[in-house]
Amino acid sequence: MTFGPVAPDEAEGTVLAHSQKVGGATFKKGRILSADDVTALKEAGFQEVIVARYGPEDVPEDEAARELAAALAGPGIRAGEAFTGRANLFADADGVIEIDRHRLDHINIVDEAITLATLEPFSRVSADQMVATVKIIPFAAPRGSLDLALKRGGEPGPLLHLHPFKPHRAGLVATRLPDTKESVLDKTRAVLDERLNGMGSEIAREIRCGHDEREVSAAVTELLTAGLSPILVFGASATVDRRDVVPAGIELSGGEIEHFGMPVDPGNLLLLATHGQTPVIGLPGCARSPKLNGFDWVLARTLAGLTVEPKDIMLMGAGGLLKEIATRPQPRAGKPRKSTSSAPKIAAILLAAGTSTRMGEVNKLTEEVDGSPMVARVADAALTARVSKVVVVTGHEREKVEAALGPRNVGLIQNLDYDQGLSTSLKAGIAALPDAVDGAVVLLGDMPDVTAAHIDRLIAAFDPEEGRAICVPTWEGKRGNPVLWSAEYFEEIQSLTGDTGAKQLFAAHADEIAEVPMPDDATLKDIDLMTSLEARRKRD
Repeated sequence: MTFGPVAPDEAEGTVLAHSQKVGGATFKKGRILSADDVTALKEAGFQEVIVARYGPEDVPEDEAARELAAALAGPGIRAGEAFTGRANLFADADGVIEIDRHRLDHINIVDEAITLATLEPFSRVSADQMVATVKIIPFAAPRGSLDLALKRGGEPGPLLHLHPFKPHRAGLVATRLPDTKESVLDKTRAVLDERLNGMGSEIAREIRCGHDEREVSAAVTELLTAGLSPILVFGASATVDRRDVVPAGIELSGGEIEHFGMPVDPGNLLLLATHGQTPVIGLPGCARSPKLNGFDWVLARTLAGLTVEPKDIMLMGAGGLLKEIATRPQPRAGKPRKSTSSAPKIAAILLAAGTSTRMGEVNKLTEEVDGSPMVARVADAALTARVSKVVVVTGHEREKVEAALGPRNVGLIQNLDYDQGLSTSLKAGIAALPDAVDGAVVLLGDMPDVTAAHIDRLIAAFDPEEGRAICVPTWEGKRGNPVLWSAEYFEEIQSLTGDTGAKQLFAAHADEIAEVPMPDDATLKDIDLMTSLEARRKRD
């Protein structure tokens, strides 16, 4: 790949290295410069621009990131779309992420152009949480280096593997001393309930007994007979030796002590045992607190179906100093934005309230396109995309539009002021969204060729933390629809008037706009343009 300044006449087809203000527009870095872009650069007085030009062995950054992310994604892992050389990987469910650290390191030493960052191996994750990110540093990666990284990432088997939590019915033994208060045992039980419930399991039965090995043995045996697993044992007095009351009671019941102690603080005095195939865990005193401790690490793996062996515990020392870790990050100054550690929660607003004046007496939204009403095709695209909710705003001929939508799982909002312009429908849609969404993609009901893939490309590009709070589709440099807006602009959108929609905000927020190249021109064509083009083809 070559890199450096060139005259605008030599720039067509190259990759813009740095964002530039060109007339009234912003050309973002990474843009493939078109013939129209070259003209705009010359008209704006540019004598040169810094660009990158692909060589025959170069793989463009998005293609390289997409290939590597797909090779890394094992069971329960979803690779997102690539954008600006980055492809994120997400968990499909709550669970524990297994990562082959050795192969991870060997991918990162292949070439400086190729990077992979992940969570710590065996981290507890939530559904839709980001677990890894592939980033191609320059605008392209060498084919040979990428092929080696692909081999290391996919053989033998994918590097990333999610072990989802499985529901367990656990048993709890809690011992008492003469001065033990029931309120302390109740509080301990409540904390443990919260821990297990958060991972899809429950404490099905608790036995409280004296702090005596024979009573512990009887209680463990009773819970095992009831078919409960795992068995948790919380001693009224901390276990300080393999021959102490709790381990002795477990052994008396027929169990085997696997390991005592762990290099995690808090959590040092954890006891690991088994009774046949059933895990038996002696809890450290810190498990009375909801704060993160070593027991959480062992419990998460156990509930995810992973076998915890002594060596696993002995290798937990790196990162095992938990005492000074803040449990919650401090909020940033200014207006908060959602952390990018989870997939954004995006809603869809389908505007279907217009009067279709250019189609005469026909309501174009209810006309069939390839066997389905046009508005229903757009709704289906939204419903199959990665959106959390679809809201359809109706107005003109509301009953006909709703009938065309049929039983689809969409929210229906009537805009009584639809004749006052597009902005009124947009505001009605925004007002109907739940507070929890991070953004909304605004679809027009008369663009039947827009698909879920187009919408998902916009969602993949969305990242307000990196300055991509407004995502606009493009085809050969021309902007189209739908547009994805961050929730931080909802208040501004609510103040709009007229028939131009939210695009009137583009100029004020040019630096937050991400132009997202599309594989075809579907995002440029509404039904009026498509009808005009068809008529022109027939005339010609």
